[in-house]
Amino acid sequence: MSISHAPPAHRSDISPISKDGVVSLDLQPLVPASVRRARVPRWLRRTTGPVLLLLLWQLLSATGVLPAEVLASPGRIAEVGRDLVADGSLPSAMGTSLQRVAAGLLFGTVVGTGLALVSGLFRIGEDLVDAPVQMLRTVPFVGLIPLFIIWFGIGETPKIAIITLGVTFPLYLNVYAGIRGVDAQLIEAGESLGLSRWGLVRHVVLPGALPGALTGLRYSLGIAWLALVFAEQVNADSGIGFLMVQARDFLRTDVIVVCLIVYAFLGLLADFIVRSLERLLLQWRPTFTGR
Repeated sequence: MSISHAPPAHRSDISPISKDGVVSLDLQPLVPASVRRARVPRWLRRTTGPVLLLLLWQLLSATGVLPAEVLASPGRIAEVGRDLVADGSLPSAMGTSLQRVAAGLLFGTVVGTGLALVSGLFRIGEDLVDAPVQMLRTVPFVGLIPLFIIWFGIGETPKIAIITLGVTFPLYLNVYAGIRGVDAQLIEAGESLGLSRWGLVRHVVLPGALPGALTGLRYSLGIAWLALVFAEQVNADSGIGFLMVQARDFLRTDVIVVCLIVYAFLGLLADFIVRSLERLLLQWRPTFTGR
């Protein structure tokens, strides 16, 4: 019985047979489909939306659809921002606001993380700490401004206290959830390897809770800038919020928009720093990055 051999498909993909009788294939590297589709640089795609929005804003202002007394044009806002930088008022206000946010973020991080560690690592700590924190968390921190003014006066202390309070609770919730979200099997594996209680906390619990802590830090930074806006509009004589209050009194929408852009830029910069920390500290945890 004879066996017929089908002719090889795609003969052009196979190189000629060598003298040793070995067939070498012309192999092509495999490239993920998501990479092949990425024709436009990502930074360009991410800036397309803001640029189109800016162009639409300028068009509405130039055609009179958006009056200047309602919202100044981007060109006017750029001119006002340049003037504020030239006379030193905007850099001085930014420096004051950054100091307030840094102080509030520092105190809030220490308090929120400390309470989360006590409540997350110890059951008696959870019984004593978690319930009061959850009750205080439901109280709007903005509503405490009059009380803080009565307690601390009208200086820097109530402003920093408002920011601290706004930062504390998001960090507490995320760090606590990160600690309690550590896989129990990892704890058992660490115990079987002979790790002490402190060793388990250091090598298992804290690394497992780090992603949640960094997420809480990103959220806390957003709350910190929001709290700063409210704090600086109450008996403030410096800072970005003070510039906004003065601009409101004189109906200067251009100055108000400049201050809002500065708030947004500082918040975006802070978020970029935390995301960079995430990439640096969480290299051991591969995650899905989208397609």
